[in-house]
Amino acid sequence: MSSQSSKTLAGKTLFITGASRGIGKAIALKAARDGANVVIAAKTTEPHPKLPGTIYTAAKEVEEAGGACLACQVDIRYEDQVKSAAEKAVAKFGGIDILVNNASAISMTGTLETEMKKFDLMTEVNGRGTFLCSKICLPYLMKSDNPHILNISPPLNLSSHWFKDHVAYTMAKYGMSMCVLGMAEEFRSKHVAVNALWPRTAIYTAAVQMICADNKEIIQECRKPEIMADAAHNILTKDSKSYTGNFVIDDQILRDAGVTDLDKYACVPGGKLSLDFFLEGDIPGQELIQPA
Repeated sequence: MSSQSSKTLAGKTLFITGASRGIGKAIALKAARDGANVVIAAKTTEPHPKLPGTIYTAAKEVEEAGGACLACQVDIRYEDQVKSAAEKAVAKFGGIDILVNNASAISMTGTLETEMKKFDLMTEVNGRGTFLCSKICLPYLMKSDNPHILNISPPLNLSSHWFKDHVAYTMAKYGMSMCVLGMAEEFRSKHVAVNALWPRTAIYTAAVQMICADNKEIIQECRKPEIMADAAHNILTKDSKSYTGNFVIDDQILRDAGVTDLDKYACVPGGKLSLDFFLEGDIPGQELIQPA
């Protein structure tokens, strides 16, 4: 097979963390429609009272969309669980071509309000979990003809504004982005692409619904997870030899690819969208609500 970029993920094996719902599941379904193999690596095996979706319901959706699927119960804080899931993936599908580090923990709290168990959870899931999954999957990725690691993490904006209200979360989330910064160079000669993807606006997921339970109007300010899935697909079908070390914003890469109708991704077409955390600026022709 050629290592050049392809517009399809057919036959590729994707290992996606946190893919039982939200952005991770949207990326999985997009790949499944191409005929990809998807490993759902997530914790949820029993329905959560507030968060719909399990690894099994996600796997069923992947298969119904046209992909092959392996559902693995994985807490990415534990090396043995990640290692076992990767080994099962290789045994079932013959290798791993793509790792999507999507799993994340969030607590938007100030220093005095952040319990250390929350600090530890965010650090272990976001930065350490991303590093661990990358470390475990890399030996398999280096055998692929077009290997990619994609972290769902923001560009590194070191303005104190993005630290002052939730320093623990910012530190943890930036840990994922620093993995991109370092690993892209470390594995450039091995032709493993390492990139980051982040949404321009808030994305309406079950987690956002739960966090913003008191704000029923939040849906009007959000885009659908499908915009992230389409942007991820664009990245993951590029040539890994030439496209690495990038911090990508979802709507910008789609605009660059010629997508002109971004309104289709809005939960409420024509609504005033909320700019996501860690980003500044605006979109031509689109009014945005700036985050606090």
